[in-house]
Formats: sequence, C-alpha cells, structure tokens
Amino acid sequence: MTSAQRTGPAAVRGLLTDATEAYADHPQAVAVLKQHLDRVDEPLRVAIAGKMKAGKSTLLNALVGEEIAPTDAGECTKVVTWYEYAATPRVSMIVDGGRTRPLPVRRVGGKLSISLAGRTYEEVERLLVQWPSRSLQANTLIDTPGIDSLSTEVSDRTTTFLTPSDEPSAADAIVYLLRHLHSSDVRFLESFHDQAAGRATMVNTVGVLSRADEIGAGRLDALVSAQRVARRYSDDPMVRQLCQTVVPVVGLLAQTGRTLRQAEFEALRTLADYPRDVTESLLLSVDRFVRSDAPVSVDPEVREQLLSRFGVFGVRLSITMIRAGFRDATTLAADLVKRSGLDELRRLLAVQFTERRDLLKARTALLALDRVLREQPLPGTQVLADEVERILAGAHEFKELRLLTALRAPGVDLSPDAATEAERLLGGFGTAAEVRVGLERGASPTHIQQAATDALRRWRERAESPLTDRTTASACRVVTRSCEGVLAGVRH
Repeated sequence: MTSAQRTGPAAVRGLLTDATEAYADHPQAVAVLKQHLDRVDEPLRVAIAGKMKAGKSTLLNALVGEEIAPTDAGECTKVVTWYEYAATPRVSMIVDGGRTRPLPVRRVGGKLSISLAGRTYEEVERLLVQWPSRSLQANTLIDTPGIDSLSTEVSDRTTTFLTPSDEPSAADAIVYLLRHLHSSDVRFLESFHDQAAGRATMVNTVGVLSRADEIGAGRLDALVSAQRVARRYSDDPMVRQLCQTVVPVVGLLAQTGRTLRQAEFEALRTLADYPRDVTESLLLSVDRFVRSDAPVSVDPEVREQLLSRFGVFGVRLSITMIRAGFRDATTLAADLVKRSGLDELRRLLAVQFTERRDLLKARTALLALDRVLREQPLPGTQVLADEVERILAGAHEFKELRLLTALRAPGVDLSPDAATEAERLLGGFGTAAEVRVGLERGASPTHIQQAATDALRRWRERAESPLTDRTTASACRVVTRSCEGVLAGVRH
C-alpha cells in the first residue's frame, strides 16, 4: 500500500517503517523512530499524576490489586516508576543514560519493598516494576512524583516527563488526582494537553477526586458529598475543556478492598460484635481508637494497623456492613471496592482509554514522527510529512478527537442537549456502536441501525440548515460522518 492510500491509525506502523528506512544514515533519528515503532505494539501508557499526598500510589495499588507501589515518603516516591506486565516479578532501575540495573524483589508486611541500592533519587532516571497482574496487560501504569513537592527538582521530574518541551509526552493518557481544584492543577493539565500542537484533547485525561471520604469528614455518606463536588468540577467550563470527567474515589478503601486479609476481617467482625455506642465512641478520633485501655478485646497494635489500612471512614463503613450481614471477607472486600468508586473509575478507563488505545498511541507516534521530519528534513521525506499532516488533519478518528474538545469550548453553537448528543455520537462516552447511538450495550443490530439512521437525519438537517453558522455546520458534518460510520459497521 502506498503512502497516498493509507488512512487512520492503521497507517502509523507503515509510516514509521518508511521513515526509519529514509533516515538509515541518521542513528539518532532512527533510534527515536524505532522506539515509537515498538511503542505501537505496547500497552497504552497511562500516567498517574497530581500533587503530593493526593493518593497516587494508593490508587495505583488499587488498580493493580496488589501493594506494589510505595506509599511512604521514601526516596522511591521521588522517582518516576513504571509498572508493566510480565510473567515473572522483576524490579529494575534505569541509571546513567539508560543502563539497567536489577534490584531485589522483596516483600515486607505484604508490600513490595524497593531500595535504590545506595543511590540517591537524583541518580536514578526511572524505576521499572514488571509484575504478573492482569490489570497491567491492557495499560502500563506510570507513578509520578507530586507536582508541588517541596523540592523543585522532584516536581520538575514529573513536569519534564509528562510535558517535555521538545517532544511528545512519554504517556499516552493521564489520570490526574486532585483533592481540591487549584489553579496549579489547571495549569498542569493545560501544559499536558500540548495546546500549541493542536493535537491533544480532553479524551486522554480523566480526573479523580481522590481521598473522597475526607470531603464528608469520614461520615458514612461522605461519598454522596464527594459525588456532588465531582459533578461540580466536571461541569466547570475550564475543567471540561481539559478533562473528560471527574470521578470521586476513596483510594485507601479501594486498595484495602482489593487486598483485604482474613485476619483484618476477623478483627473487624470482633469490633462489630460490640455495642454501637462503644465503637462509635472509639471512632471519634484516632487517639481514642488505638488507646491501650479501650474496652475491646482487639489489640491496640491490630487497631492501629486497621487504621493504617482502612482509615477511620473504612473502619466505620466495614463495621456497619458486617452488622448489616456481610459475614465473610470476600463479600466485604467486593462491596468495599464498589463503594470506593474504583469500579466506576475502571469502567471509565476502559471506555476512554482502552477502547481508544490504538488511536491514542497513533497520535503519540505521529507527533514524534512529525517532529523528526520537521527538525531533520531530508530529500524525499516531504511525502512522509505530507502524509502525517493529511492523517492528522483528515482522518475521521482525529477529527472526532478535535471536535470532542471543541464542543467543550466556545465557538460551536449547539444547545446543551445537542452538544451532549454530539459528544456521545463522536465516541466521547464510549466507542461501541450501541453506546454512540444511546442504546444499552448488547443492543441488536436492527435497533442500532434505526437509532443511527434517526441520528444521521437530525445531524444532516442541522448541517444543511441556512440558520447554522459555518463553524457549527462543519462540526455537524463530522457528527454526520460518525453516524455514517456506525451504519456502515452495522451493515457489515
């Protein structure tokens, strides 16, 4: 297939291969191109970022289902750490411009313990944890230092890694944790979106209102309050342009639910057997809960460990659930995860990131290729540059990404209901055909075809209406093309 015949994300591998051949006498360019050629076949890279103490490592542990990310304030938390799938556990550190040194795989108290082998964090480029977790098969997770660290150098590591000034980000997508919306959060998200290149969209960014239990002061209805706050953030005009949505998650509860131990359940069940006034009195403060003369038979050390693993909110919720009839660790763990908000986040990541994996990786690779072609033009490479530009500007998948962002910014004159429908048809809520046309997953082809036909008619009328301005008509034509794509897929 010639370059002129290629369209969409499927073109990326061929373009990178052609470019590698064209730059055969330029080792540095070839190294960059081969790196991105390999990256096309890798899992999607999802970075977890946010301020210090936002709960990044805790959330990563919850997503993986094991405690493999350090959550203390040690040297390792100051280093960008990659977590990728492997059949056998391995830990390595990359130093001295790319040299890899293996580190021991050690567990302490059920947690993976990582030591920098006598080196300081300044000497380590990044850490690599390879782990046999199914959760890492679809996405490689990247834990980053806090962007507001007291050490400017530590903060700069995250900023440089995720928003380099002269090349595409090493991450394809980002989960950004915030406890309260701050101007520094907005500034970071703006820089990640690479506005100058005009390529990125809010589709590759999901916000997490982390430590959501703290919003409701640890009350049992804390998540209800957190959900209201998350919706308010999601509706904020600035946030809408930078982030697909914001979801509340109690990271500590999610992590503990996914790693709940039988001994912890037994201790909680013992506490649940005491009268309600006894446990509520203990849970008034951390000091009261762990005091040695507390009128309960659970040892103070065990209670202290429960607080470390569950937090006050998690302990209170678990005791309440056991009293309500949860009589074994498995069912309690599953409900803790559900109540933590983790299931909704995982569903969102599957819809926004995993379903768009090829497209997001294609975008990253095309940005890298575009940079090489612009900075080191060679005779005969203009045809490749033209093809990159044609794909980014003309391929419908990339038009959808650009319009999804444009719909959330001033300029496209659609009613709120029409804008929401457009976002759905463009794949903003999921790329499956039935989701695009507003049906439940698993809907029949007949129902999908009818819904897509109705949507196609509405959006053609909007595009052709003399009352529709040029910018909005152009947007309507993109939505129309998406409807046609759904219909073509159903017919085949």
